[in-house]
Amino acid sequence: MTASAHRAVENLIARYAELVDDGDFAGLGALLADATFIGSGEPVRGSAAIERVFRDTVIVHADGTPRTQHVTTNTAVDADERAGTATARSYVTVLQALPGFPLQPIAAGRYHDRFRRHDDGRWHFAERRVRITLLGDVSRHLRTP
Repeated sequence: MTASAHRAVENLIARYAELVDDGDFAGLGALLADATFIGSGEPVRGSAAIERVFRDTVIVHADGTPRTQHVTTNTAVDADERAGTATARSYVTVLQALPGFPLQPIAAGRYHDRFRRHDDGRWHFAERRVRITLLGDVSRHLRTP
């Protein structure tokens, strides 16, 4: 795999974290427009549907953000340059702080991602699987049904 392909995939993974932490769910929908998102519910596909899932699930506070930091580590990327496909595995730790809620980890887990290189040479998410394995106090982060 070329260094540029590796960096492009890492940048997509980082961009996802930035968009969630910024509360930019429209941007998140655009980032995952060509992807299937698989979280705790049914798989979701398409920009509008993915944006709606995040708007319906994540609590946004007065500053317009969820007041979180998604820290993505242990990223391992494998690519097939000829096929224009790649996979990545990474860990995620979600930190949150609010007035009266000191900084603390609220969730940890893993991402399993698939990527595809389009005809224009740019890499895109094809699938994001989120598997949360450790859960803390998410009462200020996620809406409950």
